[in-house]
Amino acid sequence: MDNLYRTIRHPILTEKTTLQKEALNKVAFRVAPDATKRQIKGAVEQIFNVTVLKVHTSNMVGKHRRWRLQVGKRPDWKKAVVTLKPGDKIEFFEGA
Repeated sequence: MDNLYRTIRHPILTEKTTLQKEALNKVAFRVAPDATKRQIKGAVEQIFNVTVLKVHTSNMVGKHRRWRLQVGKRPDWKKAVVTLKPGDKIEFFEGA
């Protein structure tokens, strides 16, 4: 994976991840399914200019959904929770 923005798709902004960001200095991202922890660490450090201490990944299984008579499934995806060095911050919304 040569492109950094293919590795890191977008941040996950939920109540839980906001609390983790404030209390534990952890940030969650949706990443490419074939991305490794080393690739995720390198991409976050280069894009946001921070120091990454740990990377935790988990494969999220897509939910089964039904609409009228048809049954479908949402796609599977991969989540990465990145622990930053104390003092480093990633701000997604400047001035908010």
